[in-house]
Amino acid sequence: MADRVSVCLLFAFVLSLVASLPSQISADEAEGKEFVLTLDHSNFSDTISKHDFIVVEFYAPWCGHCKKLAPEYEKAASILSSHDPPVVLAKVDANEEQNRELATEFDVKGFPTIKILRNGGKNVQEYKGPREADGIVEYLKKQSGPASTEIKSADDASAFIGENKVVIVGVFPKFSGEEFENFTALTEKLRSDYDFGHTLDAKHLPRGESSVNGPIVRLFKPFDELFVDFQDFHLDTLEKFVEEASLPIVTVFNSDPSNHPYVIKFFNSPNAKAMLFINFTTEEADSLKSKYREAAEQYRLDGISFLVGDVEASQGAFQYFGLKEDQVPLIIIQHNDGTKFLKPNLEPEHIPAWLKDYKDGKIQPYKKSEPIPEVNNEPVKVVVADSLQDIVFNSGKNVLLEFYAPWCGHCKKLAPILDEVAVSFQNDADVVIAKLDATANDIPSETFDVQGYPTLYFRSASGKISQYDGNRTKEDIIDFIEKNRDKSEKPAPQEEQTKDEKVKDEL
Repeated sequence: MADRVSVCLLFAFVLSLVASLPSQISADEAEGKEFVLTLDHSNFSDTISKHDFIVVEFYAPWCGHCKKLAPEYEKAASILSSHDPPVVLAKVDANEEQNRELATEFDVKGFPTIKILRNGGKNVQEYKGPREADGIVEYLKKQSGPASTEIKSADDASAFIGENKVVIVGVFPKFSGEEFENFTALTEKLRSDYDFGHTLDAKHLPRGESSVNGPIVRLFKPFDELFVDFQDFHLDTLEKFVEEASLPIVTVFNSDPSNHPYVIKFFNSPNAKAMLFINFTTEEADSLKSKYREAAEQYRLDGISFLVGDVEASQGAFQYFGLKEDQVPLIIIQHNDGTKFLKPNLEPEHIPAWLKDYKDGKIQPYKKSEPIPEVNNEPVKVVVADSLQDIVFNSGKNVLLEFYAPWCGHCKKLAPILDEVAVSFQNDADVVIAKLDATANDIPSETFDVQGYPTLYFRSASGKISQYDGNRTKEDIIDFIEKNRDKSEKPAPQEEQTKDEKVKDEL
């Protein structure tokens, strides 16, 4: 779980590019009859079971994105109510305690989350369409219709395939047989991600050999070689082909909205992620891109996906990784377990040699860390990634470590309480109270499962690690430390205090 949280934090800067879409209607237009069904734990299952196709938004009343979506979602529902057949949109307040179980069942991790439910809820898919009314309507019309569109003419193909999107077309001698059935199963499974078509005549298609009779799958794309054919109709193999062939050899990350779907797919890939960050306007940009693409063509089948990002559009990535613009041009590679490798201030000729060394295991992992404080004499000691081993693991002391975020309200509330705890142990050299900014330092996820802030862990002097999940009061935290510490012959600091000192400490 910690790895997934780390990856989600990395993707935050990507998703911010597409999270805020322009609103085209006012709240007044959504007044009157409500077309969005309101569901909760009492009527959810019964309502869903009656629909072959229904869309459900899980929201929280306090969520800004949910508030922005609400009038768009309502307008789309009013339009789709007149569709033939009608398309039903519904919503669930996932912040309500009674609906939390529903949110868990549908894997709701953020708001708003929109799900498409088919066949009475037996088939659940993520909604991956626009967040404005017209876009919602068009996307759901396609999703509620056939998963694949029959192409009967060159005009059909031209209108369907276009120039700026990925489209998968199956060419078949007849619309039956195992290959066609597997293709149909694939279209149902991936219909929320891709546009699918099928045809009896390859001559209708704008690119590729026109004399093939099939069965064959032709994937059209607006980059690289523009199309690619595939003939293995085993479902798993076919799905893997579509997922891999629909990504550019090198994904471009800049402010161009047409690139955003490929950026999101890049970060959703299970592969290691190589990212080259450069200034697109410099003279050496083309040379860097060229060398990087050569390397991508060499290593992309070795479990690595490649992206080139413009520095101007990549500030979120720089913040996440703890990078600085004076390190540009740079390459950073991240594994899904959080391990990272960095090459700053590179030149074009460095790229192939460094990537080869990376593949050969000759590059040491990079660790994001704040500087070790020169002075660290406050009651609560500051820990950074580079001092974690010395203070927590190798000190031979009992250490309570808080993982916090500077912006976290709960962390700010806990801070004076931890100060009091630290003061209580200031005469006990065997106990350390410490804190680590988890947004500015890498955390060993195999040891600490940090799913939110603040998270408290305790490591005894002998090495036993346990998470603190008790009440966030001075008394409860001290009691936990005393019960879990490795005892020394010294009395605990509280026992050395006089009654008056205890009263003063409590105040």
